Amino acid sequence: MPTPSGQLSYQLRIELDEVAPAVWRRILVPTNVRMSKLHDILQGTMGWTDSHMHAFEVGDARYGTCFDDFPEDEIDEQQVTVLEALQGHAHFVYEYDFGDCWSHTIKVEDEIRTPKSLRFAVCLAGENACPPEDSGGSGGYERMLEALSDPNNENHDTYVHWIGRDTFDRTAFDIVAVNVALQSIPQRTSRVSNAW
Repeated sequence: MPTPSGQLSYQLRIELDEVAPAVWRRILVPTNVRMSKLHDILQGTMGWTDSHMHAFEVGDARYGTCFDDFPEDEIDEQQVTVLEALQGHAHFVYEYDFGDCWSHTIKVEDEIRTPKSLRFAVCLAGENACPPEDSGGSGGYERMLEALSDPNNENHDTYVHWIGRDTFDRTAFDIVAVNVALQSIPQRTSRVSNAW
């Protein structure tokens, strides 16, 4: 049987756990990018600023930066492509900021072959704003929103000063801005053949 031509990409649905209303994105990712590049893609997709540590849990395997006190069985994310890591898995977890514990459930919704290689990941859809960095996980985020909505809250002015405005629209989502962010992710030469 002949091998299908074109580049294989995964359609992924990313949802931030324990946040309501649901913060989610749907993206198309080339499978030849490394897991370290997928981290960059998820940062741009969700609106994070890459200020903290992260890891992927795929089945029984853990992929990460192998930095400092990483678990002994952690696999270096720079050495493995998305195809190698995710093949045969319907879902996996991406954890960002081990202090705030932002956990993302990611589903592999579809495998798509495109006649030409994707140069960048593409955001296809999504809803709601990503919480600000360092907002204290889902509980801290809710406390921030409550304080911002009530000028009489003792923490209102602190949060206004911290985020630079007196409101935070949790329903905001700009697909154009997300795709601009994805296109600004630097292309890296990979030690893995045909990978970013």
